[in-house]
Amino acid sequence: MLFNSLDFAIFFPIVFVLYWIVSKNLTLRNGLLLVSSYVFYGWWDWRFLFLIAFSSIVDFIVGQKLYKEENKTKRKRYLMVSLFVNLGLLVYFKYTNFFIETFVDSFRLFGKELEVSTLNIILPVGISFYTFQTLSYTIDIYRKQLEPTKDWLSFFAFVSFFPQLVAGPIERASHLLPQFYKTYKFDYNQVKSGLLLMAFGLFKKMVIADRAAILVNQVYNNPTDYHGYDIVLATVLFAFQIYCDFSGYSDIAIGLGRTMGFDLMKNFDSPYFSKSITEFWRRWHISLSTWFRDYVYIPLGGSRNGKYRTYYNLFIVFLVSGLWHGAAMTFVIWGAIHGLIIVVEKAFTKQRRKLFKSKESVLSYLIGLPITFVIVCLAWVFFRANSYKDSKIIFENLFQIHKSNSMFELGLVKSELSLLLIMIFGLLSFELVHRRFSATFLLSKAPLPIRWVFYLIVVFCIMIFGIYGEGAMKEFIYFQF
Repeated sequence: MLFNSLDFAIFFPIVFVLYWIVSKNLTLRNGLLLVSSYVFYGWWDWRFLFLIAFSSIVDFIVGQKLYKEENKTKRKRYLMVSLFVNLGLLVYFKYTNFFIETFVDSFRLFGKELEVSTLNIILPVGISFYTFQTLSYTIDIYRKQLEPTKDWLSFFAFVSFFPQLVAGPIERASHLLPQFYKTYKFDYNQVKSGLLLMAFGLFKKMVIADRAAILVNQVYNNPTDYHGYDIVLATVLFAFQIYCDFSGYSDIAIGLGRTMGFDLMKNFDSPYFSKSITEFWRRWHISLSTWFRDYVYIPLGGSRNGKYRTYYNLFIVFLVSGLWHGAAMTFVIWGAIHGLIIVVEKAFTKQRRKLFKSKESVLSYLIGLPITFVIVCLAWVFFRANSYKDSKIIFENLFQIHKSNSMFELGLVKSELSLLLIMIFGLLSFELVHRRFSATFLLSKAPLPIRWVFYLIVVFCIMIFGIYGEGAMKEFIYFQF
């Protein structure tokens, strides 16, 4: 079920009303959330519900066993069960064909052609997200940083919580699970805040991301036909497409949770105002970057074993992060680019501090911000390209400026492209104000008529300027991960 669908427009009000009717009874409330989440997820393919249920059962039992067991060897075995089940399912569904293709391609290098075909495997929506969420639970118990829950209903509801089930934020059990033990009182201001955040997320998705997708898809799905400025424009617009698409989903998820009293972690923080790639990853997909920091980077040794080992650990983390995003060489290259740049930034930290003197200096913005954005956009080419072959064609055509078409011949007419650019400028302006003065706080203090004018403008933009019908990219980009 999609947030931007008629199905969800019917589903959520029903769940919302029932939720607040039974909210004082934890068993009924969590039972309702579990059933609602399973209906929400099963809307795509009910067969994949067995995967979530199986993963939940395994980690619930493993958590109990880990907590009671004192023997280190046995505790490691229990942890390995959780890792094997969760990562095993993830690897099978997401990476089997990638490994087969890589294996065949490696033999081609030596002139051998293997007659091996890939498997017909359907990738379960959101498997990368809920797998990491359940793993955080068992790993934290293994580290003795978290006590397991004895309430299976709360745990199952935590794993499958429908607002953030499909594309995050990737919540930690230590943060989200305790919220299923609490009862909440209906708070008008909190519900209004959640609905406004949902509307803002839908605006970013349907007005900006889906409109940008028309031009981006036109260019990237036909890479041999476009050159120079065409590719530059499409790549820059993809940067905003993926940002508005993914952060839009996160806004809707956080807003949904807020309307029911739940607090989900912030997943984006104006990433395109970053002055370095390191800062970019502190602002982009925060729940994933902190997950890799805590469960991959630190276990590898972090920065405790010298600078060269630190560089190695950082690079490995981003290589794995690239592979997490997709089972293709393009994603591995995308992760490697970010990892390499972050290693370089780490190696020259002192020089950068001397040059900029202050993180908020004018020079850091004039130099760091545009360079960071260019690097991010160049890396996005690999992320968006349909194949490694396409990415090579795109980079080859990028510097053939003389062959560029008119920007109004790339899928969007002049009025549509102009509207898109205005909306992007408006979004960046809003984020800049929000960073400095907290736009949401200023809005809450504004007179009632001004607040309602703002609300109506957002709703009007979604209804009038949203992309609907065949041209709409209905699914969110991160559903494929």
